[in-house]
Amino acid sequence: MLGWALTFLVIAIIAGLLGFGGIAGASAGIAKILFLVFLVLFVIAMIARAVRGRPPM
Repeated sequence: MLGWALTFLVIAIIAGLLGFGGIAGASAGIAKILFLVFLVLFVIAMIARAVRGRPPM
């Protein structure tokens, strides 16, 4: 998931440099959403791991 967020971020940066504002904005938006989903899933996984008795990494 984090890989996809980074991919869309790179696409947004390249599109922005080439002057494609609409594509850059859409790619940046997708990257933000994917990154937030990744963070939420990561926090849930760490909480679940701590509840089961294993210390977080």
